[in-house]
Amino acid sequence: MFSTMRIPRRLATPATIYIAIAIAAFALAAPLAAQAQTTQSTYVLHKFARPIGKETDTLTVSPASTTLTSDFLFADRGTKVPLTTKYTAGPRLRPVSLSATGRVSRESALDLTIQVNGDQATISENGKTSTIPAPPVVFATAGYAPAAMQELMMRTWLDNKKPASLPLLPRGAVNIEPAGKLEVDLPVAGKPSTVKKEKLDGYTISGLIWGVESLWLNHDRQLVALISTDAEFDHFEAVREDYESDLGAFISAAVKADLAALDKLAASAREPVTPKLAIVGATLINVTGEAQIPDSVVITAGDKILAAGPRSQIQIPADAKTLDATGKFLIPGLWDMHAHYEQVEWGPIYLAAGVTTVRDVGNEFAFITTVHDVLNSGNGIGPEIFFAGIIDGEGPHALGAVNATTPEQARVWVDKYKQAGAVQIKIYSSVKPDVVAAICTEAHRLGMTVTGHIPDGMTPMQGVEAGMDQINHIQYLFPLFLKPHPNKTDPIVTDFTTAEAQKDIQFLVDHHTVVDPTVALFELFTAPPDRPIPSFEPGVLKIAPVLQPALNQTSVTAEHAPRARATFAAMIATIGALHKAGVPIVAGTDQAIPGYSLHRELELYVQAGFTPMEALQSATIVPARALKVDANVGSIAPGKRADFVLLDADPTADIANTRKVWKTISAGAVYDPAPLWKTVDFQP
Repeated sequence: MFSTMRIPRRLATPATIYIAIAIAAFALAAPLAAQAQTTQSTYVLHKFARPIGKETDTLTVSPASTTLTSDFLFADRGTKVPLTTKYTAGPRLRPVSLSATGRVSRESALDLTIQVNGDQATISENGKTSTIPAPPVVFATAGYAPAAMQELMMRTWLDNKKPASLPLLPRGAVNIEPAGKLEVDLPVAGKPSTVKKEKLDGYTISGLIWGVESLWLNHDRQLVALISTDAEFDHFEAVREDYESDLGAFISAAVKADLAALDKLAASAREPVTPKLAIVGATLINVTGEAQIPDSVVITAGDKILAAGPRSQIQIPADAKTLDATGKFLIPGLWDMHAHYEQVEWGPIYLAAGVTTVRDVGNEFAFITTVHDVLNSGNGIGPEIFFAGIIDGEGPHALGAVNATTPEQARVWVDKYKQAGAVQIKIYSSVKPDVVAAICTEAHRLGMTVTGHIPDGMTPMQGVEAGMDQINHIQYLFPLFLKPHPNKTDPIVTDFTTAEAQKDIQFLVDHHTVVDPTVALFELFTAPPDRPIPSFEPGVLKIAPVLQPALNQTSVTAEHAPRARATFAAMIATIGALHKAGVPIVAGTDQAIPGYSLHRELELYVQAGFTPMEALQSATIVPARALKVDANVGSIAPGKRADFVLLDADPTADIANTRKVWKTISAGAVYDPAPLWKTVDFQP
């Protein structure tokens, strides 16, 4: 193109000729420079919105090739999680090679190499090698990390005309949907107090991990922020350094985008709320002491119960839609009192399992307040949420975005949580005793209760004396009742007959201390190799395939199996002793096997000595009383929220029948479980 440049003779002096040559030389050099542009990026890595590490990336791009090198490192509760990645691609970002070595969580090692030759890809993953087809348009990745790989995934999708589905190596495919623009404040370099507005393009990503991610690109197609979950299914965020101050805005926008995407998927599972609904013919099983009512009628109007009783005593309004439930068993909607609602995908899971109310006991502030506000306003797919605002202390094992080391800091956070809609405060393990007391005093002043772990260095009695109303996890209580043993290899045996044990139990009774044991979770932790998880939790075989490797495995060795069995037996015995003495027990899962572990929790309570009715109460009316909302929810009575589960079999005959969900009714809306399970890649 430069051979056509002409200089008029009247201007053709030596100086002008020199200038023309310089211009031409510069112009020729420009495309050569464009062939190899190198940029460097740094992302701040977060867990639960708390900065825990950084990712540094070098990206070299030319028309013929792309090379990314990435160093990813964070520390999670004292454990380092490093990951080194190198990715090369050819034209149109077709993969050539990928190597990723290190860890993607505290417990998850990764050693992956991919080499693409023509239409074949050789995969070496954690010591196993295979060769698989490589489609013409494909992307190679190791999952949620590093963040820079997600930028290249987006560029691959954009450069290849936004295919409906982008295949992945070593497996799977992603679906990418635009999620609108987000305006954020970007600090101006050199002017600390000045910001400029920038509009970013948002996208929702499904198929890369379990559930939906959200990310944003700037006008240069650079990744600005990624809101995801890590290999432990905990909140994870990566934000480009310049945008760190916008983290809360990214989290809130991600929740809304993900809920909207999920709402579309789950629309077929929900029948529209009718002005009036008559549930006719079921055996009504209430949890407040009444006898079962065969051939019952329950009338709802919107999200409220109008009437409930025998068909002979209830007049069905002429304008009511009828749901024939003949042969079914109607119970109040179930509660999960130890939830960590870390992904919007938990909404369909809970409803499919018959759970209409959850208590979240520890989450990111921006995430849980947004989810709470959206779901409790009647939008989105999910149960009603009550949440406890988490507060931790400082130290290498601290967790959470909210940390308080002084009583003054604690009171500020208690007030902030109260204003955001929290009904409780949850104390985590690193909080100091004087801060525990300050939290409890301020929470009680504001009409809130306090739950949580027993912090390191404190006893359960000290926690309760400081003001804790409730205790999470049976692990904090069962050591009170252990018989002395000389070393850690001796069997664990509980003894509730000693004067000290009786005194401790009576202390909990006198203080009305509520306990959520989460024993189904500990059953998973203590399962020996000769007791595979499906043998006691068949639901594990129905979870999403991507969750199988992490959840359908035991970690106890044959050598430690006897002690593991004894530990679990001690937990069951402790729950039984507390219940027999009158300590309120509420059912919760701490996630465990999503959707199924609440039912297993109830089965274990019956194993501990509960009647099936008492187990049902631990997941209905007792939680409602513990949160002081039993006037509105927790049982079936006129004026209460229209939350029910219709079962195919009688749970009072066999508590395992709570698993047999025919329909879930939440706030008057009727849900079919099968399509709900399918929206999150579970089997019905």
